[in-house]
This record gives sequence, C-alpha cells and structure tokens, in this order.
Amino acid sequence: MSTPQQTPTGATLDVDRSDPAYRAWLKEAVRRVQADANRSADTHLLLFPLPERWGIDLYLKDESTHPTGSLKHRLARSLFLYGLCNGWIRPGRPVIEASSGSTAVSEAYFAKLIGVPFIAVMPRTTSAEKCRLIEFHGGRCHFVDDPRTMYEASAALAAETGGHYMDQFTYAERATDWRGNNNIAESIFRQLRMERFPQPEWIVATAGTGGTSATLARYVHYMQYDTRICVADPENSCFFQGWTTGDPDVSCDSASRIEGIGRPRMEPSFVPGAVDRMMKVPDAAAVAAVRALERVIGRKAGGSTGTGLWSALRIVAEMAAEGRRGSVVTLLCDPGDRYLDKYYSDAWLAEQGLDVTPYAEAIDTLLRTGAWPEGSVREPAVQ
Repeated sequence: MSTPQQTPTGATLDVDRSDPAYRAWLKEAVRRVQADANRSADTHLLLFPLPERWGIDLYLKDESTHPTGSLKHRLARSLFLYGLCNGWIRPGRPVIEASSGSTAVSEAYFAKLIGVPFIAVMPRTTSAEKCRLIEFHGGRCHFVDDPRTMYEASAALAAETGGHYMDQFTYAERATDWRGNNNIAESIFRQLRMERFPQPEWIVATAGTGGTSATLARYVHYMQYDTRICVADPENSCFFQGWTTGDPDVSCDSASRIEGIGRPRMEPSFVPGAVDRMMKVPDAAAVAAVRALERVIGRKAGGSTGTGLWSALRIVAEMAAEGRRGSVVTLLCDPGDRYLDKYYSDAWLAEQGLDVTPYAEAIDTLLRTGAWPEGSVREPAVQ
C-alpha cells in the first residue's frame, strides 16, 4: 500500500514527463498525416443530369476518389490527428477501431503511414472486399457475430494490448474542424461558387457516426447560409426514431444491411439538434438508386450513396412540384466494386427479400416526367 508523498511546507511539486524521443516520433507522425492531405487533390462534384426545364441542379460530392476510396478517409485523417495531438496514439502500440468497413480501411492506411499496428473490430457480415483492403493496408480484422458488441470488444482489445481505442462513434463530430480547414462542407460551397445556384437548398447526408451531418450542419450555421441539412437513415437503424421522438436511448436489434451507415443505438457523434430533416429510406430503394446512378452517369457506388440519393431525388421531386428552382447536393460515399456480391447481386437481393422493381420504376418516372409517383411504392414517414 502506497503512502502519500511527504513534501516540506511551501515546497513546489514538479514532475517532468517530457520525452524527447516520443516528441520526435509525434512530430514526424503528424507531419506524415498532414502531408497526406496536401498530396490529395479535392474530390470532384459530379452533376447528376436532370431536365434543364426544371431549373434544378443535383450534385454528388464524389468522396470515392480519396486515396482509400471513401468519405471515411477525411474522418480517419481527423481522428488520427486528434488522437496523436491528444497523446493517445503511441509508437508501437495498436490502434483499434469498431467499424463496419470503410472507416477501418482508411484507418489501416493511416496506421501504416505512421508505423503503428491496426486492428479492426467488425461484424462478420462485412464485405470480403473491405476485409481484403484492411489487410492490404497492413491491418488485422477481428470479427464479432453481434454488431452491438463491437464497442465492448474494441475497448477490451485496447486494454489487453495497451493500445488506443479510436472510438469513431464518440469522437467523429469533435475531431473534425467544422469551421473550415477544407472540410467537406467548405469544399462543397467553394466548388459551387461558379454554379447558377451556388447556395444549395438542401445537402443530404447519411449517418454512420453522425460526424458528417454534424460538420455540414455546423458549417452552414456558422457561415449563416440558408441551406438545410437532411439525413437519410436506412432500415435497421435507430437514428430516425431517436430524432423524431427525442429519445436518446432508442435501440435497434438488427444490423443495418447498408454497410457504413445505420446504427443500433444513438451514437454520441450524432447531433440531432443540428439537423433539419430526416428520411427513413427502404433498403430496396437505396439499391434501386445506386443502380439508377450507374445507368445515368456510368458509376457504381455503395448502398450508403443510394440511401442519400433516394432522399435527394425525393427533394428534387418536391421542388419540381412546387416550381422551386435551386440546387441539391448529396454524397457519393464509396465505390460499388466493394459491394458487387451485395447491392449488385440479384441473388443477394432475393436472399434478403428485397424487391427493387417498384423503386426503380419510381426513379424512372421521376426522371422522365418530373413527377413523383405517389402511392406506387411503400414510403416511410417523412418529417
């Protein structure tokens, strides 16, 4: 049993834990992460073709062009800088993350960049391609059967190894500089500057951690723009219910089929008060939307992109019906080649009991006529 240190009356206590070797490693690690940002050109803002007579422009912010192929590259960079500058990430000790895939791919990349081990704690149902990419970047996959246990498993691994549990679901909203510094919101508005509607009516995001929607909403409010933020939520996720009811303790028993978004609990990084609107999007509608995207612009994308695009198209239809002109922005979150065995597989759709036909017909009707075919598909409540 230790006893309190005895100090002469009036003496100054002084404990210096500075470590020159660690500080040298830290400076080099931060330099490498920041250099990655300097090497990466900004992502493109793609135009989704709509009839000119509508007076509405729909854009997709193409985050699939990041070095690790997804929107999560921005988040991973911010989380690594946050963890490094807080003194949480240490040389030789692993970084552990709870993730359904894309964040883990990006964090594995940054862990390799600064020379620390990386372990991804993931649902066993995560796509094989994402697992391959994590291992390609030097990471290791640790699978759990129940996605709800990812948090506890990650914390336990961190304690066991002496590593750092990154915890994107807690720190995503605070690790990102939402006032600017070339975050996704600032980038969107800069790229829209020369467009005919430079201040979008709506920006549509999807929620995994909630960090992206928080960044977008905070930036819009900080810059005093009139743009509103809509969050699209997939099936088997509790964000929509928690937002509409104001209950932070809601939960969902099933795992989301749309990898990267949808959560079984209200995550700390989701900021409900910053969001203007939410839509609950059927998974079949999300799949129909990404398949329509490929037909229209020749690009495959993941299911999270489809969830946001479906919501954006509904907003476009709403604006067209009301005769309102303007622009709408949503996100192309990651490439579809990671999901060829899922969202682009008819066998997988049949196995999941998903019929995309009525949703595909609704999109085709909208793009052909400018009208949303109300009543032709099952629609969730929209606030």
